[in-house]
Amino acid sequence: MWRTILLSAAALALAVFALEWLEYRFWARTIGIEAFIAIVGAACIALGIWLGVRLTRQAPPAPFERNDAALASLGITPREYDVLLAMTAGDGNKAMARTLGVSPNTVKTHIARLFDKLEVSSRVQALERARRLRLIPGTGDAQGDMEGSRPHPDG
Repeated sequence: MWRTILLSAAALALAVFALEWLEYRFWARTIGIEAFIAIVGAACIALGIWLGVRLTRQAPPAPFERNDAALASLGITPREYDVLLAMTAGDGNKAMARTLGVSPNTVKTHIARLFDKLEVSSRVQALERARRLRLIPGTGDAQGDMEGSRPHPDG
């Protein structure tokens, strides 16, 4: 960012030098003050647009890369990981049970084990911790090949 600011300052200094070099009074009398103001205004607009594009440019999000080492070190099983992914959708226990083909009690058990392994006490905390550990994609991540296309490293 500082580089861009210094470049714009250098461009402005160059413009001032160019105005002096072209003998402002001569051009202002020959062209007319209105035309001269229009030329300077157009140059300022062009510089502003260029600066706006340079300073607000954002890199495209990188595809999500799951942290398999953290997944293995926490001891999260493939089924628990499936429950964690289902939790990201915001489904309740019954909806997760239907999706995964298990009973709601099994889902509760998996969630309780996830809470212990992630050392949290709520679903929101579990999802935040999983995002910090790069187990699930965060808000700025590109989804890539997330939902079920890459199996758990242990299964």
